[in-house]
Amino acid sequence: MTPLPVTPPAEPRGPSNLTLRIIVGIALVAVALTGVLLGGIVFWLLCVVLGIVMMGEWAGLQSAPHETKRLAQYALSVPLAIMAPGIGAGAGFLTLGLLIGAAFFVVIVTGRRGLAQGIFYVGLPIMALLVIRRQDAGILFTLWALALVWACDIGAYAAGRVIGGAKIAPAISPNKTWAGLVGGVLAASLFAAFLHYRYGLPLRMTLATPVLAVLAQGGDFYESWLKRRAGVKDSGTLLPGHGGVLDRLDGLVPVAPVAALLVLLPKVYWW
Repeated sequence: MTPLPVTPPAEPRGPSNLTLRIIVGIALVAVALTGVLLGGIVFWLLCVVLGIVMMGEWAGLQSAPHETKRLAQYALSVPLAIMAPGIGAGAGFLTLGLLIGAAFFVVIVTGRRGLAQGIFYVGLPIMALLVIRRQDAGILFTLWALALVWACDIGAYAAGRVIGGAKIAPAISPNKTWAGLVGGVLAASLFAAFLHYRYGLPLRMTLATPVLAVLAQGGDFYESWLKRRAGVKDSGTLLPGHGGVLDRLDGLVPVAPVAALLVLLPKVYWW
């Protein structure tokens, strides 16, 4: 009799993509919370590292060659360096002017307006977060700005998976649904209400949270459009299961500057 073929034992399977996403997501949140709580140079350095990586990914979405990408990163590094608390001038009007100057430098040297726009796309949110963190209640305000985006992402994902329904813009982002949009806004709003009643988050920020949640999902759509135009699935490969840094922070990009304006608004007595 011919012996039956022996089936080799299956190799152990690695973690599923969802499990990997959860593990990396938890690690990212832990790093972000550590930076926020420590503040100062630590938070600035974290922002600088993320900003340089984001600028490189932005250049990739603009199909910029390697040398041009490096030039854009070097141009952005100047205003980022000046933002260093206690060492440079800090985040303020001077650094805003340097961001404008860096963008002009990039467009003049490279002739790529899209690449120069990345200086603002990356630099303004970082500047806004540094401004928020240096306030007296900077830890609370920064956690609010970051976590409302996280809550929005979680709520949108959960509602989209459970409820499903009509797509918002399938040609740009085929997985985004109206149910997900509502779920994301609701989750972010509930989180802000918790911060208001438990930790005293100002009412103006609490009431503005639903609008910021919509902005966060708008930032997600914008980056999805950029990726479709570039013909890529992710902005990068640095974060296993998540893609690039831009893929994780696209919602924060439009939220952070608006959140900073809300933080800096003159306080009204009943707010």
